[in-house]
Amino acid sequence: MEAELSAEGRVVLELQQRTNNSEEAGESSGPACKVPRLNGAQEDENTAGQAPSGEEEESRFKDAVLDFEEGLENGKKEEVGDESGTLTDRGEYYFPAYDFSEAPRLLTGSWAEYSQVPENFLKGCKWAPDGTCLLTNSADNTLRIYNLPTELYAAEWGTVAEMSPVLRMAEGDTIYDYCWFPLMNSSDPQTCFVASSSRDNPIHVWDAFCGDLRASFRPYNHLDELTAAHSLCFTPDGAQLFCGFDKMVRVFDTSRPGRMCENRPTFAKKQGQSGIISCIAFSPTQPLYACASYSKTVGLYSRAEGDPLAMLLGHRGGVTHALFSPDGFYLFTGGRKDSEILCWDLRQPGEIVFSLSRTVATNQRLYFDMDPSGKYLLSGNTNGLITVWDTTQPPTSDPPAALQPILQFQAVGDCVNGISLHPSLPLLASASGQRKFPDLLDSGEDEEKEEGDRLPSRPWPQGDNSLRLWWCSLAAGVEEPAS
Repeated sequence: MEAELSAEGRVVLELQQRTNNSEEAGESSGPACKVPRLNGAQEDENTAGQAPSGEEEESRFKDAVLDFEEGLENGKKEEVGDESGTLTDRGEYYFPAYDFSEAPRLLTGSWAEYSQVPENFLKGCKWAPDGTCLLTNSADNTLRIYNLPTELYAAEWGTVAEMSPVLRMAEGDTIYDYCWFPLMNSSDPQTCFVASSSRDNPIHVWDAFCGDLRASFRPYNHLDELTAAHSLCFTPDGAQLFCGFDKMVRVFDTSRPGRMCENRPTFAKKQGQSGIISCIAFSPTQPLYACASYSKTVGLYSRAEGDPLAMLLGHRGGVTHALFSPDGFYLFTGGRKDSEILCWDLRQPGEIVFSLSRTVATNQRLYFDMDPSGKYLLSGNTNGLITVWDTTQPPTSDPPAALQPILQFQAVGDCVNGISLHPSLPLLASASGQRKFPDLLDSGEDEEKEEGDRLPSRPWPQGDNSLRLWWCSLAAGVEEPAS
């Protein structure tokens, strides 16, 4: 029977067997993506302090997931409620909306995790699609998963403890890109995985419950040499994985790991989009996707065949990030060493609707994000500032049209390279840090140095390498943690 299964089927079978073995041994199914019970449910006095059995743990986990999903559904339907973010008088859970009338409050973060290795700066952060956990990338070539702090599930909470990762997934070399499976749901372990691409390595798919390697996609070039993808993105239905290369997009079937893929050149016969495809984004409402390139261009392509639809020009640096608005009408793009995020109206492609000003002084990729309503767009910059724009406000009339921010606050003393907004709670996750270089020696010091003597070594600049969570609502007060 197993011989008839595909590679993906064998992986799923192994995962199910591993889960069943853990349940028989009285163990939990995995450390990551666990959802605690909402509203701070207390243990029964008769069972307090006792270790739950495997069946009890599984039952609690399923009940918590059902409570969480029911809260999400009711939070979407219910527009009113008390300002505590808990149950309303009507018995429905109320989620506060994002509110940027004042600067967000620091809730918690992770500092010690990134101080163990020198110069271990972060490279972005991404919330899971169901909002139960957070994924980060850092300079030590390690992906980390953090659970949503358990204090946030209680009816009342104050100081939140520093976060610690529940999983670490180490790559062999520099990680180019990483992404969640779009249909990820903690109640279904088979959907809990992430994909990553690193230098000189195939594309890896990691289990978000136990951190094991589940599958690999191996792209080869025209010389039959393994080549690494510079960008990754699943289709909204999760059926395919799109990967960006130099003048090429390769499409893998998610259910068939291996080397079989579809090649979609973006540049042929000296026409099209040249350069390395640095970012891929799918429209949430239309059958098309956008490819950003280090050649300062953004291309729009049909999802089915990959036919080019339009080429967007206007960036001064290589484009490193692209994001569609929730309604699919607008596309936001930003580049390295480019001081503007550009907004494009896809109903009139080629024309810039307005620009958003930010400071990007290095080649580092700076992520930006938009809240689920499509109203607020947030981005960090190399000076440690986080800027908030209200995209529903009209831009200035003077050309070129520029949208003025509604809020700007000093988040850290270093580069804010990652911004991710929680899909249901008013939680902002920010990642910070950048590569530091020591001061160069003066030429006069070399001449004065005598043979056999050594000058004192220059101190290495210290960066603020940290992950931080911010509460972006006036509905609940929090105490600032000690960093």
